[in-house]
Parts: sequence; structure tokens; C-alpha cells
Amino acid sequence: MADLFVALIHHPVVNRNGEIVTSAITSLDIHDIARAARTYDVRGVFIVHPIPEQRNFAASVIEHWRFDFGRAHDSRRREALELVQIVADLDEAISAAEKAARKRPLIVHTSAQTVGGASYASLRERMSQPDAPPMMLLLGTGFGMAPEVAARADIVLAPILGPTDYNHLSVRSAAGIILDRLRGH
Repeated sequence: MADLFVALIHHPVVNRNGEIVTSAITSLDIHDIARAARTYDVRGVFIVHPIPEQRNFAASVIEHWRFDFGRAHDSRRREALELVQIVADLDEAISAAEKAARKRPLIVHTSAQTVGGASYASLRERMSQPDAPPMMLLLGTGFGMAPEVAARADIVLAPILGPTDYNHLSVRSAAGIILDRLRGH
């Protein structure tokens, strides 16, 4: 199976009015996405944020579970959080993934707003090929990634759709569903 990376994008994202903004990092996203990533054999998780204070916050959350009380309290969470790297921008995430996999990852854009897009089955099949390149799933915060991020994608993945027209999952819920569809049994 191809190496898989996840990048949680906090900038540039859009708000409910379609304006380009920077969203805040939440500790729940870090924990839950890391745990899903560890469960589904993801090679690395990148928390992407341009503001140093926000990156410092994310680092303090991770360090708590790696070195402080959390280490003794819940070693399984620590194991998952070891997958997380905090970076300033998408280019830094792509570069780190390329270094780890020794090949540039294909960039996979995810969005609840996508019309069409590659099916999960086709992407899963592509990932299972012996010579499959690594891939990096982009997950957006706020109300989704800015168009300039989508423009960088090599693949656009179909949205997660339920039986109704309501489609507003948290990013950590979407991450779990996507990873299960791509790597689950």
C-alpha cells in the first residue's frame, strides 16, 4: 500500500462568508486525527499553520502527551501523536513527506463542496498498486480550503455524502471516515 500522509490546513481557508482567513488549531483535532492516522497506518500527519503562537500551542499539546503527565497516563495516545509534525505552510509539509517517502506525494484535495471527484474505491485501488506514489490528503478547517489550495491538488476526492442534504462534518470526523474508506478492512 502506498505511503499516506495527512495535512490539516488552517491557512488559507474560508469562513462562512467565503472570505480567506486563518483558523485556530484545536487540541481535539490534533488528538483525534493522530489517533485515526495511527489506526489506519498513515505515515505522518502535518498540522499546517502560519502563526508561530498557534504552532507553539500545538507543540505544547503534543509535548504534554510525549513527555509530561500524559506519557504515563496514556501511552497509546503518545504513540499516535508521534506521527504529528507542525509546519508553517503546505510546501513545508510536502517537502517533509517527500523526504520521508523519497518521492513527492500526490496531493489529494478533500472537500464537502466538491462536485464529482475521484471515488474512494478508485483511489484505494490506485494506492494498492505496487508502484503507487505516496499520497497526501489535504483536510481543511473553517469552511474549507481556499481555492488556491485546491488548485495545487493532483486528485480531487469525492465528498462524503449522507442520506440527506446536510453535509457539515467536523474535520476530525471526516478524517476518520476518509481513512476508513481508503485503508479500512
